[in-house]
Amino acid sequence: MKILVIQQKRIGDVLTSTILSNNLKQKYPDAQIDYMCYANCVDVLKNNPNINNIIVLEEKVRKNYLSLFQFIFKIRSTKYDAVIDAYSKLETNLITLFSGANYKISYKKGYSNIFYNYNIERLKNGTKSDIGLAIINRLRLLKPLIEEEITDYKPKVFLTDLEINQAKEILSKFPLKIDKPTFMIGILGSEWYKTYPFEKMAELLDFTVQTTDANLLFNYIPKQKEDAQKIFDLCQPETQQRIYFDLYANDLRSFLGLLSQCDALIGNEGGSVNMAKALFIPTFSLFSPSVDKETWQIFEDEKNISIHLKDLKPEIYTEVDEKHIKENTFKYFEEYPIALIKEKLKDFFEIIG
Repeated sequence: MKILVIQQKRIGDVLTSTILSNNLKQKYPDAQIDYMCYANCVDVLKNNPNINNIIVLEEKVRKNYLSLFQFIFKIRSTKYDAVIDAYSKLETNLITLFSGANYKISYKKGYSNIFYNYNIERLKNGTKSDIGLAIINRLRLLKPLIEEEITDYKPKVFLTDLEINQAKEILSKFPLKIDKPTFMIGILGSEWYKTYPFEKMAELLDFTVQTTDANLLFNYIPKQKEDAQKIFDLCQPETQQRIYFDLYANDLRSFLGLLSQCDALIGNEGGSVNMAKALFIPTFSLFSPSVDKETWQIFEDEKNISIHLKDLKPEIYTEVDEKHIKENTFKYFEEYPIALIKEKLKDFFEIIG
C-alpha cells in the first residue's frame, strides 16, 4: 500500500500533520507513507520513522504550469493507493485529482467533490476540545482509512544522538550558568500581527531574569536580527547580561537540537511552540489576538500554558470580527494585562521547577 500525505505552508502546519503519517504507519506498518511539503519545512520531518519519503514541491515548480503538470504526472507514476490532502488549495487539488489514487481525501468545500471522493466535514469554532481543532480536524481525515479510535495524536520531532550532542557542544562554548534554567525565547512571531509589542516583551524578559536568573536564548533568523536587537536594547542591563544573543542556530535542525536542551520555551505563539511541544519541552506562549484560539490552543496542561485575548475578554469577539482585530492588532494587545501575564508566568516557573 502506498499513501501520500500533503501539507504545505508553515512549519507548524506541517509538523502538526505528521500525526497523519504516524497513525497510518501504526495501522499499516508495511505501507509506504510519503509526505509532501515545501522546502522550508523538510527539517521537522527528517528522521521520522513513520515517513518513508519526503517529497518537496519547489516554489519554481508551483509557479510554472508546465513544471507543475510534469510534477503532477510524476506523482501519478508512483501509483498511490491513497492521498490525504490536508492543505487543499488549487495546486494540491490538481495533484490529488490526477494521482490515480482510490482514496482521494480532503476537507469538504463547495467545490471539493470535483477533486476528492472522500470529503470530510471540518469542525468549526465553538467545538469544545482539549486538544484543539487543528488536531481534531486532521484526525478526521483518517476516518476513511482507520476505523478505530485514535489515541496517538501528539506530533513528535525525532532528533539523532549526533544532533543532540552537537547542540550540547554548542552550548558548552558559552558561559551559561549551569545551575540556572535555560529558556528559549520566541521573541518574534512569523508575521507582524503575531508579534507581542517589543517594549512589553522586554518587560517580560526583565521579569523572567529577576524571578529565575535564567539563561535566555533568542530564537530569530538572520533577517530578524535587527528587530531582535531592538528587543535586547529595551531590556534592563541585568537582563542583557543573561541573554546570549549570538547563541543561535543557523538552520532548523540545529535549532531543534538547542531547543531540546532548554528547560522551556517562552514567547510568541507559533511554529517554535509547536516544535517545543513535539520535543516535550514546556511552553508559555502569547497568542496574537487575531489567531484562532479554538484551532491552535493545543495540548494545554500545567506545563504548556498560553494566553489568548479570548480567554481574558471574550466579549470583544462578540463586538468586532477577527479581521478588525487583526488590522488593529497592537490596540488589542494592549488589552492583555501585563500584571496578569507576569502572575501566570511566575506560576509557570514554579511548576516547571
